Amino acid sequence: MMPEQRPITGAEYGGSAATPTEALARFYAAFNAASLDALASSWEQSDAIAMDNPVGGIVRGWAAVRQVYAKLVQGPAKITVEFYDYTLHEVGDLFYAVGRERGKLSVGTRQLALAIRTTRMFRRHGAVWRQVHHHGSMDNPAMLEEYQRLILGAPS
Repeated sequence: MMPEQRPITGAEYGGSAATPTEALARFYAAFNAASLDALASSWEQSDAIAMDNPVGGIVRGWAAVRQVYAKLVQGPAKITVEFYDYTLHEVGDLFYAVGRERGKLSVGTRQLALAIRTTRMFRRHGAVWRQVHHHGSMDNPAMLEEYQRLILGAPS
């Protein structure tokens, strides 16, 4: 299976989450719009979900996942990312996407180019896919440190 290089940015989202690609587009549209409500609608609302990322560590359950997204989209930072170099794997009522995110983070005049290894997992609910897991990590320790500093507001 060859990885897909055409990025998913969210701009291609047309209102449906009936296919894996549409579900991913729905998520990226919500994230890049910094919409906590739209992010909530792209995730399964349960205690069974989990997220592991550079800001929140490992969190479980929608309430904890929501708190991490609130830091990301309601704070002073503006973050935009696109998903690329990915493969999709569908197994029954689950699919997972393994790839990379690239983008940028801006806080005032400070900017940081982002490179994140990303896995997202979704479960089908009727005709709609909802996210149940996310793992994101950064290879570059200096990028990770600056990312955390800018998101969490720690002094430089």
